[in-house]
Amino acid sequence: MHTSAGTLADAAAAVLRDNDRGDHTVAAPQLYPHQWSWDSAFVAVGWASLSIDRALLELRSLLAGQWQTGMLPQIVFSSAPGYFPGPDRWRTEVAPTAPVGVSTSGICQPPVHGLAVHLIGAAAHRRGGADAEAFDAFLAETFDAWLGWHRWLANVRGTHPTGLVEIHHGWESGMDNSPRWDGPYSRIEVGDLQPYRRQDLLHVADPAERPSDADYDRYVWLVDQLVAVRYDDVAARESIDFRVGDTFFTALHSLSARLLARLGERLGRTADAAELDAMADAARSAVQSSVDPATGLARDHDHRADEWLSTSTIGGFAPLICGTSQDGYDALVAELLGPRWCGHPSLHLPQPPTTSPDSPAFVAASYWRGPVWPVVSWLVTWCLDHHGRTEAAAALRSAGLAQLGDRTFGEYYHPLSGRSLGSSRQSWTAAAALAWTAAEQAAEDAAGAATAERNPVGDRG
Repeated sequence: MHTSAGTLADAAAAVLRDNDRGDHTVAAPQLYPHQWSWDSAFVAVGWASLSIDRALLELRSLLAGQWQTGMLPQIVFSSAPGYFPGPDRWRTEVAPTAPVGVSTSGICQPPVHGLAVHLIGAAAHRRGGADAEAFDAFLAETFDAWLGWHRWLANVRGTHPTGLVEIHHGWESGMDNSPRWDGPYSRIEVGDLQPYRRQDLLHVADPAERPSDADYDRYVWLVDQLVAVRYDDVAARESIDFRVGDTFFTALHSLSARLLARLGERLGRTADAAELDAMADAARSAVQSSVDPATGLARDHDHRADEWLSTSTIGGFAPLICGTSQDGYDALVAELLGPRWCGHPSLHLPQPPTTSPDSPAFVAASYWRGPVWPVVSWLVTWCLDHHGRTEAAAALRSAGLAQLGDRTFGEYYHPLSGRSLGSSRQSWTAAAALAWTAAEQAAEDAAGAATAERNPVGDRG
């Protein structure tokens, strides 16, 4: 491994260790002092390059907050103060299906956990011995929990005729203020809100880097609506002001269900593996059906307004996650690398911005409205590799590592200047650095092995 990559990996490992709270890793030391669901999955992948046991503990800790319905909550709260909305606003104790003795939020986040379990298992079995044994025991212990999570997504949140998994809050997408949600949010009429005080603005250099106060009023209003129906899934579907089919979320559901199916086969759970494969197929089909014929990008669907939402955002590349036809996949890769996205002349580095710079909705420094998120870049590069587009993946990985060369491990980055934005020492950014450097090492090792095979010792030919 190059010295620079080694230094980056060492710095990233230090971030995870600094943010380690024993059985969970906080998303960031100040702004996000609890355990977030999809952060935790990415963080566990980062831990796997350092300690398989610690990676598995991260996921066990998250599962402690799983609801009786199978839902994995967006946040598992610790006792740390200074975050809003905290347990007193979520009030999930009103829900009969909430976990006992664990404080959580009442919504979910994208299902990347199957990908995390797959990658941790692959790392454990490469090392063998006690690591492989620990993973196999973990898989047998937790498989039903992961299966229950995907059953809930398919059977409760995947019932709309579009087949897309529906979300009831922009936070469930993980992309809080993305232009993807401008239409649905514009139709929300906020009622009477109890006063609240935002905490996130205390930990960023510029309030413009975060969602607006008007955005936050809508976010909190939706929380209050869920509390009013005691988080009942059916009642929420009927009453919530935000009900949207999320194509990117659905693609991740497909990917993770597929990977869990292969793990289920290893356990001899053939019927459950077949069920997961059927979920993956249905979700993949829904993503493919959402593609806008005019742009080639996947679309979300506003179930309340019964309309497709066409936006030039990273969400449109959902088929890169779950797969599509060869021609369709190649066209999307060309679009991603082309002049409207990673190849845009104004970008600091060829990394995917969250909104195309050519879109009227693009705001370079505003959260999910333009900035580059290294963790999303890592996810895209992994999926490109997984679907056989290794050259494209290598190019994005190289640019991603260059992005993180400042060692700040920012939450997200200004796409035009490369400046770190949001909170610093973000755990999932450090995890992306560790995963990328591990991939670089593997590529170097493979290249070295190929060279040695072509030129064995003693061969002067």
